[in-house]
Amino acid sequence: MAHIHLGEGSFPLWALVLWTLLGVGLISAVVYRVRKGGIKTHQIALAGIGAAASFAIFQLNIPVWGGIHMNLTGLVGILAGPLLGALIALVVNIFSAALGHGAVGLLGANTLVNASEAIVAYYAFKTLMGMDWDVFPASASAATLGLSAGAFLMGAIIVISGVNGSALPRGDLTVAVAGLVGLNLGVAVIEGLLTGFIVQFLASVRPDLVGLTDRDTREETTGVTA
Repeated sequence: MAHIHLGEGSFPLWALVLWTLLGVGLISAVVYRVRKGGIKTHQIALAGIGAAASFAIFQLNIPVWGGIHMNLTGLVGILAGPLLGALIALVVNIFSAALGHGAVGLLGANTLVNASEAIVAYYAFKTLMGMDWDVFPASASAATLGLSAGAFLMGAIIVISGVNGSALPRGDLTVAVAGLVGLNLGVAVIEGLLTGFIVQFLASVRPDLVGLTDRDTREETTGVTA
């Protein structure tokens, strides 16, 4: 959901290098984990569908405060997992930048932002389900948490980096970015609710897609029989 909508050259060179190196480091770690541990077949299919859906909705930009939008990264993380979720974030940002939606030089920063959304959403969902939450509140809350984490990370990256050519002092820039983060937090709640409905529906027809098979089996084996 969060995305840095700034043009080429907006960040100083040191910031571009820093966020690019961190992004490369994250993706390298993800690729290593994927190659070492492998991925399940159904996750590959979900990743393809998730990438297409995320890219499509990512292009629907609301022209408010530089642009805000949904991108379903929380849903992608919950369904495809943190590793594929991070790779999908990279792919979506690459194709979006190719269409002029985001600067090529900010691929590292934006990948960090969107990958964090998928990763946090996945682990939050697993944690809440482990606490026996129902599917809807667990998925909605997890997606909202993930998207909120991405919004805060986006704001931190902009404030830390500064913006070339901006006449705003760092304090005023922080206030302006805080407003943008606030808008993204509002959208995070809406997207979180949408994610909750989607995951709840999937859980009702294909619980294995959201990793609920083990939970259902555990509930059956621990049930009281006559």
